Amino acid sequence: MSLSSRLGIAFMRALAHVPLPVVRGFGAIMGRVLHSVAVSRRRVVDANLALCFPEKSAAERRRIARETFVYVAQSWLDRGWLWHAPHATVAARLAVKGAAAEIDEIANGVEPMILFAPHFYGLDAAATALTMHTARPSTTIYTTQRDPLVDAWIKEGRKRFGNVITLNRVDGIKPIIAGLRKGGLLYLLPDMDFGRDQTVFVPFYGVPAATVPSLSRFARLGRAKVVPVVSKLTSSGYEIEVLPAWSDFPTEDAVADTALMNRRLQSYIDTMPSQYYWVHRRFKTRPEGAAPVY
Repeated sequence: MSLSSRLGIAFMRALAHVPLPVVRGFGAIMGRVLHSVAVSRRRVVDANLALCFPEKSAAERRRIARETFVYVAQSWLDRGWLWHAPHATVAARLAVKGAAAEIDEIANGVEPMILFAPHFYGLDAAATALTMHTARPSTTIYTTQRDPLVDAWIKEGRKRFGNVITLNRVDGIKPIIAGLRKGGLLYLLPDMDFGRDQTVFVPFYGVPAATVPSLSRFARLGRAKVVPVVSKLTSSGYEIEVLPAWSDFPTEDAVADTALMNRRLQSYIDTMPSQYYWVHRRFKTRPEGAAPVY
């Protein structure tokens, strides 16, 4: 446990008591600095945007890249108040809107449900907003952090409100399916490149992308409906939109389902491209014989 981790967590706790405009202003400065100095990560963002938005001008892609670094910094600093500010402060900054029937079912329902939560920068805010308003058991899958202190801090933050169960990716699917079949919620973020194992290549903005077909698989095995949740960072906090459940999902074809998931994800991204997680090497795993992207 490093001293820098302890100081970092203490700094985030202190941010919980700082007015939101100040936090966001600091994040904007920090994001612009990161865009300038984090050269290797900026190249990842630039490569992703060039592949996914070839129709946009170079100037437009540069604008999106600069904005995405600002959102990276702001959303990270926001975890200070998300995980440490008083309940009333957090609740006042999180606005849930969208499909009324699905919102009510998240809060009061008993049927298995998967919340498809793509990697927008407000993903932690969306999880907090929804677990604050339901007693239903909610499962989320996370990747262990190398620093045990940071790992424990993140887990506790995500479990702060509601009945939240955090599972590691190595825990397997049995506890996930068991939780769904008992009428739980699964907060699932399957839109990243987790390597070649147990993935399929389906188009993402026309580019073959290694994608885990877990949304289809878990929905079928857990007999769960799929409800998309799209999170947006705003000047007053976050806006979390709960969309109508997918009526045509899952099918017996997991590959086709996963391709459909990516197409629908694209439609969400197109409404706010700067807020998607372009800092991730989404195309690091390539089809056999394909040239590397990064």
